[in-house]
Amino acid sequence: MHVSPRWIPDPNIRRGRSQVSNLHVHLVFVTKYRRGALTKPILARCRQVMSETCEDSGATLTEFNGEEDHVPLLVEYPPTVQISILVNSLKGVSARILRKEFPRHISKFLCKGHLWSPSYFAGSCGGAPLSVISEYIARQKIPQ
Repeated sequence: MHVSPRWIPDPNIRRGRSQVSNLHVHLVFVTKYRRGALTKPILARCRQVMSETCEDSGATLTEFNGEEDHVPLLVEYPPTVQISILVNSLKGVSARILRKEFPRHISKFLCKGHLWSPSYFAGSCGGAPLSVISEYIARQKIPQ
């Protein structure tokens, strides 16, 4: 197979039939009213559930951590994944499984049956800083 000299193989870049991508999103989910529902065992199980949910969606959970009232994630995803749909899956599946597996603890922190706040943070990240990309675009050679 001939590879263009412009493209040095990079295992961090996702290649598809008609696209090449390197997309990452930083997500943060907080518990409803920031109630401290998350414990070390719950966070460990939450990581596992969210990793599996990402895989089911074609994405990869690359980083996960948490405190008693929130979890930050770093997810690598293909361009076919819609972030809002992925977020709904991550929050919905994790809430359902955590309620089922830790019922006595989680029930003390539920608010109208909800573990997670309906809002979330999503920030694009990775690759070159915006200033570098902006400069690259500005320097393109316009055909005569």
